[in-house]
Amino acid sequence: MVNNPLTSWLLGYEASRKRLLKKAPKGALRDFLSVPLPDLNTPINQLPILAVDFETTGLNAKEDKLLSVGFIEITQQQMALKSCFHQIIRTKRQLEESNVIIHHITDSQKDKGLNRKIVVETLLKALAGKVMLVHFARIEIQFLTQVCLKYYGMAPIFPVIDTLAIAKRQLDKRDVAYDPSELRLSNLRHKYQLPEHQAHNALSDAIATAELFMAQMSERNSDDSLRLKDIIL
Repeated sequence: MVNNPLTSWLLGYEASRKRLLKKAPKGALRDFLSVPLPDLNTPINQLPILAVDFETTGLNAKEDKLLSVGFIEITQQQMALKSCFHQIIRTKRQLEESNVIIHHITDSQKDKGLNRKIVVETLLKALAGKVMLVHFARIEIQFLTQVCLKYYGMAPIFPVIDTLAIAKRQLDKRDVAYDPSELRLSNLRHKYQLPEHQAHNALSDAIATAELFMAQMSERNSDDSLRLKDIIL
């Protein structure tokens, strides 16, 4: 009997991946499902990671739409700048002024964007065999789940590392009350003396998250003993 929750999670993921692979339609999702998850004992400095960020029309994944996707690969704790990807997505929904103020994507820009399915296929291809790195995982998980359900009729489990969750675990260990604003991406970057970045641009935020993650790991992984199982969401 398997009692370790991490082992149970991994076996559940593998079982789900293999089951969905058998009935997944040919294309990006099947290609994604054909590649196993990295072993939970993989050292952090050997882990294939894709830092990802979405900009959306709102926070409700069932009603709101993806506006843009940005990502960058991390290999051996280094960002691969040649892997940078940023794409605005075409959507018929007219943007609200309050939303445009945040992400600076205008109606004319999104009208010239790419088809959402093409962008999602590009993301799935880049994610194959990697762990997804995000800040505040709920947005990326829920929106990616919804688009996979729409286009493929199924949604795989996406292994995720969340820089917000890593920071929260560290703060919770202090057993002292803290302001939730400390967990914002910009505030955490300031804590690690990282430079200001252009917030609410999908690629900029993906790079900012990657930089924060590497700073977090540099602080915690001085003896190179940290493994995926120690930080996975």
